[in-house]
Amino acid sequence: MRSIEVNGVTLAVDDRGDGDPVVLLHGFPELAYSWRHQIPALVDAGFRVISFDQRGYGSSGKPDSVTDYSLEHLAGDVIGVLDRLGIEEAAVVGHDWGSIVAWTAAVAHPDRVTRVVSLNVPYRGACFGFPTTQVIADQLADRFGYVLMFQEEGAAEAGFAADPEGWLMAFYSGGARGRTYMTDEEFTTYADAFKAGGITGPVNWYRNIDANAAALESTLDALIVQPTLMIAADNDPVLPLSLTEGMQRWIPDLDVVVIEDSGHWTQQEQPDAVNKALIEWLTRTT
Repeated sequence: MRSIEVNGVTLAVDDRGDGDPVVLLHGFPELAYSWRHQIPALVDAGFRVISFDQRGYGSSGKPDSVTDYSLEHLAGDVIGVLDRLGIEEAAVVGHDWGSIVAWTAAVAHPDRVTRVVSLNVPYRGACFGFPTTQVIADQLADRFGYVLMFQEEGAAEAGFAADPEGWLMAFYSGGARGRTYMTDEEFTTYADAFKAGGITGPVNWYRNIDANAAALESTLDALIVQPTLMIAADNDPVLPLSLTEGMQRWIPDLDVVVIEDSGHWTQQEQPDAVNKALIEWLTRTT
């Protein structure tokens, strides 16, 4: 990976291959490394593949201010990377929080984002993804209670410091097949990165939920005008398959693929099935 200065932050960027450009955006708590199974397959299929540790993660910069992790900045990072690499437009693929950034970039920069692929995270007329913390507290605390805990300054950091590996595994074990999709060596790669860089930056993404909802209120019910592929998992405990129903209201040109025997970490749990879906759809829609 090489370091690129964009949008006021240094990002660690991996750029491989030739052909139609595809940007891969990871989620929480992940790294560009989460696309390790997809990158070589997409390159072999003839695509130029750009991935990067998003701000706050891994080898990328970690600004101090919570507001530096707004969706405006995160989507701006995507466009900034394209600018620095001399790429006019690209398909954008996201997973988890990366999908929220992809939706936001697609709405805010339709001239730069040609196609959208989301893994696990549906689009339901709100590119900022999460409801407000008040709505979470009132209606969704059983599923997203950790988001409320993240709002407390230092709480997530203290939990991580006490048991970094256990803290990370509490999230990774949400996969349909437990941790069997990740070797000990792969888990160590994640653990070492987060122990070195901390989790304040990644958690600051969550601390912007209410600010994102207010800043992007004008985009409510915005259409995704780009051709879009929704890759859903049949056993995601966080985002059930039912949430993909009715997405056509906001995405006229939508395809949906359901990956079987997968939980939330779909591109790592079922890499071959994800690669097949990605390559077939990206090739067909190029």
